[in-house]
Formats: sequence, C-alpha cells, structure tokens
Amino acid sequence: MRSGRLEELSSRTGEMMAGLLLVFFGGLLEVCSGVSANRGGYPSFTDEIPFKITWPGAEFTLPATGALYNEDDFVIMTTTEKEKYKCLLPSLTAGEEDDEKEYSGPSPGELLDPLFKRSSCSYRIESYWTYEVCHGKHIRQYHEEKETGQKISVQEYFLGNMAQKSQSTEPTEEAENVKPVPTKNIEGQLTPYYSLEMGNGTPCVLKQDQPRSTSVLYVCHPEAKHEILSVAEVTTCEYEVVVLTPLLCAHPKYRFKSSPVNAIFCQALAGSPLQPQRLAQLDKEQEEQLKPPFSAASESKSEEAFTSTHKPMTVGGQSQVTVGTTHISRLTDDQLIKEFLSGSYCLHGGVGWWKYEFCYGKHVHQYHEDKEQGKNIVVVGNWNAEEHIDWAKKNVARSYQLKDDGVQKVKLVSHFYGHGDVCDLTGKPRQVIVKLKCKESESPHAVTVYMLEPQTCQYILGVESPVICRILDTADEHGLLSVSS
Repeated sequence: MRSGRLEELSSRTGEMMAGLLLVFFGGLLEVCSGVSANRGGYPSFTDEIPFKITWPGAEFTLPATGALYNEDDFVIMTTTEKEKYKCLLPSLTAGEEDDEKEYSGPSPGELLDPLFKRSSCSYRIESYWTYEVCHGKHIRQYHEEKETGQKISVQEYFLGNMAQKSQSTEPTEEAENVKPVPTKNIEGQLTPYYSLEMGNGTPCVLKQDQPRSTSVLYVCHPEAKHEILSVAEVTTCEYEVVVLTPLLCAHPKYRFKSSPVNAIFCQALAGSPLQPQRLAQLDKEQEEQLKPPFSAASESKSEEAFTSTHKPMTVGGQSQVTVGTTHISRLTDDQLIKEFLSGSYCLHGGVGWWKYEFCYGKHVHQYHEDKEQGKNIVVVGNWNAEEHIDWAKKNVARSYQLKDDGVQKVKLVSHFYGHGDVCDLTGKPRQVIVKLKCKESESPHAVTVYMLEPQTCQYILGVESPVICRILDTADEHGLLSVSS
C-alpha cells in the first residue's frame, strides 16, 4: 500500500512539472505529452522552489552539482506554431542533510531565552507607523505627532502581549526537538523559523472587539542584531512579524536552507528554433518597454506605492523593495554628522540577500557577502557634483513642509548618483536617486534604508533617520548639505 502511494505521488509530481512548464511558456503551447511517471521528489509545488528554463543547443553538459537529472524525466512540449521541445526536468532533493545530524544542545526556546529575559526592544520605522517589538513582552504599533505648543499626540495599538499568556502553551524542550521545523520563503530563501504566539492585543473593532494577535517568527541571521525584517497583517487584526537574530544560529535545524534556482533544459526537436519564436518576440518587446528614460513620474509613483504600505512589497513587475532598519554609530551627533557629510562614515541597510552601502558624496553600492566567494559588489551609482547639479536644475532637489509655527522646513533632499556598473538588461550604466528624509523616532540613531527599482537598473535609495533632521535645513538650491553652524 505504501509503495502504491509513493508511485501516485511520483506520478503527480511529473504531471505538476508539466503544468509548471505550461505556465512558463505563457500560453504559447498547444499540447503536452510524454511525461515520465518515474519521478521522486516533492508531491506538490510551492514558490519556495524556484525554476528557470534554459535553451541549450544540440550539445550541452548537465551540471555536476545541485539538482540531479535523469533521461527518463522529461516532457515534450509543442507550441501553437508546431515547434517541439524536449524539456528535461530536475530531480529535487529535500536538502535536509543538517537536520539528520544529532543535536543535543539547547532548544530554540532556550537559545532565545536571554533575549526574552533582558529588557530588549527592536524598532522598525515605516513611513507612518513605527513598530516596537519588546521581545517576550509586547508588540506595539504607534505614530507620534507634535501638536501646537509642542504637545506630543500618540496613536497606538498593541498587536500582541505576553502578560496574560498561559505558560502551558509554551512548547516543551522535548516537543521542540520532535516536531518538524517550519519553514517560510523569505526573500527567495527557504528559511526555518521559531514561532512565538502573542495575543491579548488591543481589541479589533472589525472583529467584534476580539484582541489583536501576532506570530513572531525568529529567524537565524549570523550578523543580525535582532532587527525586524518585516511586519504584515496576514488577516484582519492578525499579524506576522519576522525578526532576525544570531541566537538561533547555534541550532543546526534553524540555519537557513539555500533555495537554488533549478534549471529546466528545453532542447529543440525536429528542426525547431533554439527557443519559440513568439517567446523571443515577447522578450524583445519587453526589452523595448524598459528603454524609456528615468522619469520623475515613474519615480514618484513607485515611492508612493512604497510609502502607502506597512510591509515589504514588489512595485510593478521589475521593482524590488528591500527595507532594513538598523542603529548607526553612537558617536556624538556633531561627530557623526561631520563624518557622514565627509563620506568617511557610510550608512548600511537591507537585511536579505542584497545589502546596501551609502557613502554621502561618494557612492551607492549593492553587495552580498559569501564565506566562500567573498564580497560581491555591484556599483549602483557614483557621485559627480557637476552631474548632480545638472540633474537638480531639471528636477526638484529639495522639498518643504509647513511646520505648526508657520515656518517652512526642508523635509527631503534628493541627490543624483550616476555611472554605476553597466546593466546586463539595458546595456547602460546603473543610476540612483538618493532621497534623504527626516524621520522622527524615539531611537535617535535609528536609520531606515530602502531600495526601489521603478525601472530596470534605475533606482531610488531612501535613507530616513532622526540624525538627518539636523542637517536638512542646510541644503542649498541644489540640495547639497553642509555642517550646520
């Protein structure tokens, strides 16, 4: 009976692979046949397993590492133009070698216990809301506004509270070691996490005054300092918060699992072109659509889409958003501002695969650090004062807001950085508009860095911090800053 069930799952896997190819071809296909049923692997497909179709010629060599391939595992795909392709499918592996090893160390709950016992809170600054996670205690969402007479008005909601949570709901060490470790696709990586449920939040009017609740997902990140990666409202008044922490990394089952892109090789048959003609035409049309210049309209539209949400998102088909709130140097404000404006103190952000380095008056870098391959750097833009001034004459380099006392204050300055690395998709150098914005916060050295890509390889880098508030009013007509007197 068991072998019959495995055979059924294997057959379903082959059928769903074929369905996956149908989706990839985007309606160009007429028939699908020749699916091999002799397949092992996953019984279903999720977005945690990425695939990419490649179009090799008559001669090609399969990769020696990663997913394995078997000549019997293929589908024959035929387009509406009668072009035929034999598509070789990968045999997926579970990739859980680390999980098989014996582990006798502390449980994930015990590893996180030092964080819960000390008065430790993490903050995430969004465009309107600030999120406060006091670990093992509460989660608060709030917004502060200064009213006339410097009175501070606070709007707040508690998204979860541990004060009334029963200890019996906490998993025992034995249960933690027996149950499978849950995983989630976080920024393209299949990532294990430890979940802490927090209830008893502020009553929710939309749910008959039921208390708000939050699942806090703690994720291993060796270089993290308990940053909040994301906040999402998964259903009405029920939230999910992802927190990066190095404490879990001591447990082998909680180290993230790499999710490499699995290649599906499609070879042309019976004199068909290397890849379907209509697909090649679609690729060409898409490339043409990406050619318009970097316009102020697309820039403002993308930023509006970012600032209107409380969670990381994708803006349009190509525009990725990466956010990271960290804490910058504890130098005195005067020292920090001088070093920042001289370009000797750089700001860093981003907590996923790609991170960002912004050195004022020097450059914007996108980089990924790998223990084996070292640091992979992409130059997004380089500073040239003359080019920025030319850009500032045609665009708004600084914008104002009217304060309660009737005085106009600079709230945002924009700088142009060009001549980045050449983009493979456009053949042109990357370029970025850096937007420096004043962001009031209880934490005076917090900094939020986010990256938008409204057009291919043309970016917006948002940098928001209370430190920036002190220097914005020094901006000249071109948005250039100086040390305030």
